[in-house]
Amino acid sequence: MDSNLKDYLTFKKMITPMVIQIVFWIWVVFIIIGGLGMMFTVSFFGGLGMILFGPILARISIELIIVMFKINEGIQTIAKRK
Repeated sequence: MDSNLKDYLTFKKMITPMVIQIVFWIWVVFIIIGGLGMMFTVSFFGGLGMILFGPILARISIELIIVMFKINEGIQTIAKRK
């Protein structure tokens, strides 16, 4: 069995950091579509705020998730040294 495949199957290597980037861009598209819909139905400035600040908040939340994975990688590196 290929070592890369084995790492994925034994959860030594995570796929979530790769998938999370795709999820982020899908999330941004939905935020922009929702903001545009909000601009023309509910509140123009509310929709504009959603378009401007929504992707920033999405990016911050995604980065917090990625930080947890980076911490995990750092801990694994330290554990391998011992």
